[in-house]
Amino acid sequence: MKESYQIIRRPLITEKGTDLKEHNNQYLFEVARGANKIEIKRAVESLFRVKVLSVRTLTVNGKKKRVGRFIGHTPGWKKAVATLKVGESIEFFEGV
Repeated sequence: MKESYQIIRRPLITEKGTDLKEHNNQYLFEVARGANKIEIKRAVESLFRVKVLSVRTLTVNGKKKRVGRFIGHTPGWKKAVATLKVGESIEFFEGV
């Protein structure tokens, strides 16, 4: 089993994520590509000491980039949306 810090790469702070946090008590994270929903739920609960009700995941494909005649790709990554129990919040996101 992976450590929590290997599963949760970083929190995502975007306009959409802020709107989800304010209205639905949901938080966005960039997670490891090989992580499943159960691992993500356990990692969020252990790192931030909150109760997670559900986790939704989606894979974001990399974009095609070009520099002169050379074409490459940015790496793909995985995003997770964690829904917390009513009344709980993550202190890291407060004031953002």
